[in-house]
Amino acid sequence: MADEAQVFPLDPEKVYYSMDELTLDVDGAPQTLKMGVWINIDPVRIHKMIIKEKVLQVDEYEVLRPLESKLRRADPEYYKRFVGLKLVIDYPGYSSGIVAKIPFENDPVGFYKWWRKGGHEDKVYLSLGRQVQLFQKVAMMDRKMILKKDLELLGTR
Repeated sequence: MADEAQVFPLDPEKVYYSMDELTLDVDGAPQTLKMGVWINIDPVRIHKMIIKEKVLQVDEYEVLRPLESKLRRADPEYYKRFVGLKLVIDYPGYSSGIVAKIPFENDPVGFYKWWRKGGHEDKVYLSLGRQVQLFQKVAMMDRKMILKKDLELLGTR
């Protein structure tokens, strides 16, 4: 009798560590790998299971932090969307990287110039709600600075 691969179904009550095995469906077939391997071969799927679907619990230091590091390289666009304003950026006036939320909140006009007019929209992902928040602040502080298309998004001219 042939050895059958052992199956380790997802246990939503368990906290997974890098050496724990987990069986997931891959192209219609079950595949069992250690969590440390899963974060290397399918980091976006694992991240979504943890953050969005909330069906997978993992150790923050042994799995989550290495996973987020893998995400940055494996899918930079997904990573930017997930991190949003927590992303560390090179911003004028600072000698080293700064969390994007700081200039977004403390210097909205400067951030707007850097982000929208400076062509850095690809560097920091802003949800529609965050964009509206930024545009409203800039429109109140320096109306001449804001682009016509952004005023139109606010419904003002």
